[in-house]
Amino acid sequence: MSSKEKHSEVETSHSGEKALLQSVVGPIEPDNPFIVEQASAAMEELLRMAQAGEPLWIPNTDNGIERLSKNEYLSSFPKGIELEPMEMKSEASRQSAVIFINHTKLVEILMDVKQWSTVFSGIVSRASTIDVVSNGMDGNYNGALQVMTADFHVLSPLVATREYCFVRYCKQIDNETWAVADVSLENLGPASISQSRRRPSGCMIQDLPNGFSKVTWVEHVEVDDRNVHHLYKSLVNSGLAFGAKRWVITLYRQCARLLSFQSNNIHAEYVRVMLTPEGRKSMLKLAERMVLGYCNGVGVSTEHMWTMFCGDGATDAKIMTRKNTDDPRTPDGTVISAASSFWIPVPPKRVFDFLIDVRSRSKWDLLTKVGQVQPIVHIANGRDPCSRISLLCLHNPGKSNKYILQESCADPTASYVIYAPVDRISMNVVLSGGDPNYVDVLPWGFAILPDGPGKNLGGILDVGSGGSLLTVAFQIKIRSVPPENLTSGQVATINKLIQCTTKRIKNALVSDSNV
Repeated sequence: MSSKEKHSEVETSHSGEKALLQSVVGPIEPDNPFIVEQASAAMEELLRMAQAGEPLWIPNTDNGIERLSKNEYLSSFPKGIELEPMEMKSEASRQSAVIFINHTKLVEILMDVKQWSTVFSGIVSRASTIDVVSNGMDGNYNGALQVMTADFHVLSPLVATREYCFVRYCKQIDNETWAVADVSLENLGPASISQSRRRPSGCMIQDLPNGFSKVTWVEHVEVDDRNVHHLYKSLVNSGLAFGAKRWVITLYRQCARLLSFQSNNIHAEYVRVMLTPEGRKSMLKLAERMVLGYCNGVGVSTEHMWTMFCGDGATDAKIMTRKNTDDPRTPDGTVISAASSFWIPVPPKRVFDFLIDVRSRSKWDLLTKVGQVQPIVHIANGRDPCSRISLLCLHNPGKSNKYILQESCADPTASYVIYAPVDRISMNVVLSGGDPNYVDVLPWGFAILPDGPGKNLGGILDVGSGGSLLTVAFQIKIRSVPPENLTSGQVATINKLIQCTTKRIKNALVSDSNV
């Protein structure tokens, strides 16, 4: 499919979403009273929920997650949206944190759909702006109002994507406070567009000295979670998969990454190649694209042009395909994405440390089972020393050396180790400050999640029952086979690759356990 055809398909999809939405709420125009009234009411409710204490919010001292009292909510907001249907479940949580980002930049991230979906790529698999009702006033986002669609995901094929259509409204409350509120539109009329809806949700941002902001995040949704696999039920029910804590911790980590990206200093370890400040930024951009590609290949939506082929991600790998013909950033041919998730009775911290240790890499990585892996560059990617972007060199006896680009990051709700083989010549161009958009990247890697809320949620050591939910995923290309013509032998080979990697990890970490 050409880029023109892709663009046309996306535009057609947006037009269809817009037409369906207009059938519910009427014309999407600046003076549409329905949209304006709902956005204003959502903003008022968000601000009250962000600032209220007990008894509306019930703190949990074990895991630090605040829960909404449903009875108090119904008493405080009697004019709210009607109660959820029988098949839908209400989820509500709140989280606050002081984050090193100024309020202006944070508002910009939230109101720019591309920046928002990039910063929160571990949660947002697809996002688009259907229409802009208002651009705001006075040269900023105060009063900005836009209608959006978004898919939220967990990086596992075992958790269904949550699809939303909502209005996002930004308002300056006073000189030091801003708020961004979301509320679903599709269930406020006679028709329903999705199986998920956002009650008033969003964040309140208070400007603090020295470039910091206090962020109070509220997530309040109604969803049909019957398709969540039993392995992930506890995680999803705890709020660590989609709740406010997940959003805030992700924002905290990404702001540290953003600071690293904006720095002109190299701040790199193991520099065994010439690395300029421009080369450092190009390497960071390439790593960002690699991570986005990984997330889009696991938490998939129609926007990413993947076609389901076979498998469920549990008993067999979930295999999807897409055709690439003119995207210079991905090799030509059929691209195959395979992903599988499983439980392992090992804490997330131990799994993460094992996967990032170059000394143990040959125990699980089929790409490096022969040869020695040596770090060339480590670039800090936040305050945690384990969060970094690395360039590794695989020394193969009797063969030319290979480069592997890798990004690793860890927080209390999720950890990732994502990597991709990269061409040495192309990578050397990137290291000297060249354009990273023309480097072929097909990501491999792991998403490591706790198996439940647990206690002491200050680090990634003590969460859930002590076990981990591990997703193994990779993308490969086959040049001569159309996406629909994969053979049973090729599918078997892909499954064997996933199973072999899974077995190696289990054997190395669990040893004598019969997992």
